[in-house]
Amino acid sequence: MTRRFPAEWEAQDAVLLAWPHADSDWQPILAAVDGVYLEVVTAVTRFERCLIVTPEPDRVKSLLSTRPLDQARISLYELPSNDTWARDFGPVTVLEDHQPHLLDFGFNGWGLKFASDRDNQITRRLQEAGAFGTTPREVIGLIMEGGSLESDGAGTLLTTSECLLNANRNPHLDRATIAAQLRDLLGCDHQLWLENGYLAGDDTDSHIDTLARLCPGDTILYQACDDPQDEHYPALARMAEELAAFRTRQGDAFHCIPLPWPQAKHDDEGQRLPATYANFLIINDAVLVPIYADPRDGIALAQVQTAFPDREIIGIDCTPLIDQHGSLHCITMQIPKGVLP
Repeated sequence: MTRRFPAEWEAQDAVLLAWPHADSDWQPILAAVDGVYLEVVTAVTRFERCLIVTPEPDRVKSLLSTRPLDQARISLYELPSNDTWARDFGPVTVLEDHQPHLLDFGFNGWGLKFASDRDNQITRRLQEAGAFGTTPREVIGLIMEGGSLESDGAGTLLTTSECLLNANRNPHLDRATIAAQLRDLLGCDHQLWLENGYLAGDDTDSHIDTLARLCPGDTILYQACDDPQDEHYPALARMAEELAAFRTRQGDAFHCIPLPWPQAKHDDEGQRLPATYANFLIINDAVLVPIYADPRDGIALAQVQTAFPDREIIGIDCTPLIDQHGSLHCITMQIPKGVLP
């Protein structure tokens, strides 16, 4: 048996979303976040399908009816959810002997910070509802979120020690054991663990998808900070040095492309929000990039275009998403080609 963890830029069947609802932390800004989700679905369905989980299918259908969408590309599943971070409770797909295989990791609300009992069951309930056809699902005895794992599709894994070694996830396992399990589960035998990098206001303990992303051609797009007065400057500078020192499995340096540093964003109580341009979503023939009504949005879009010259780059205003400490990649999970019936 051989396993391979496909890169996000490989062919996809769909994107999974869990729609926000009133019985969640989104309630105070539900209309605004609904608008972000409509933009995401509008963009995604130009290129592939959308699977949408919601406890309120009638409300979501009504919202979707306001857009000129290809409804045939949308599948709604009425399921309970705690929240909307599909990246972290959705299935992680690997190819086992070239056939898709769903890994259902445990999700504990990023170290028991938030309720997650409903979200932790979504992958199982989707399978029981027939969403994934005959694609097998394997329950994994590890707490692990999709946002903590970046793959190049050729055996390289990029991740962060802050998240994977945090005592609130798998405290009984050391680094060597976790690395060995990821090697066996994902087929990733070339692992790059960042020791630096964080975003204030981030609840995930430094998910890699907020900091640095693997891209085609041994390229890494990463969130840089060019303001020496900013609290993030030392850690992100050290992270940039680490990335420059990383080597491909062939022993070459990666082509590292910095993303601009957005202006500081704060909530109504003055707390810093984790705005990052690294939290983009790669889909078939396009990349959806979070923007924040920021003067540097255009630079971010241009930098992503350099890493994906053959794809359409689409900016999505994700200002409402960071109010709950996540962004565009966090609310989505790609479903690779061959999974859906």
